[in-house]
Amino acid sequence: MTTLSDERTILNGLGDFARILDRKQWDRVGEVFAIDVSFNYGDGKEQQGIEAMRQQFRTFLDRCGPTQHLLGSIQIEWEGNQAISRSYVQARHQGKDTQSHLYVDTSGEYTDRWERRAEGWRIVRRDARWDIFKGDPAVLYGA
Repeated sequence: MTTLSDERTILNGLGDFARILDRKQWDRVGEVFAIDVSFNYGDGKEQQGIEAMRQQFRTFLDRCGPTQHLLGSIQIEWEGNQAISRSYVQARHQGKDTQSHLYVDTSGEYTDRWERRAEGWRIVRRDARWDIFKGDPAVLYGA
């Protein structure tokens, strides 16, 4: 049986995720994602494990200057000690150094499967879908 506390934990976890990315606190990724997380970040590539997830974030965001990830329109479905959350994501990525005048915005949706574990609620599966890219992709992909 789920409680308001469980719902609040998942909502806070999504908020923590956005702040972890924007602050580039890669050592905190395990506070939201399970060590054995599986994911497809919208590129059709299946990946596994917390280190692969960290590397996914670093590959793109270490190239950027400031970023801001906004999650909204969140829906949660419960299945005992598991839940599925769906959240729209909008993210602004500003360029770094000589590219600081550039930006790229992305919009899409995260579908996350959460599981209650000994360490608390963790995302065990993430599927990202990207619908909109606007701006200069060099901010994320390099010149």
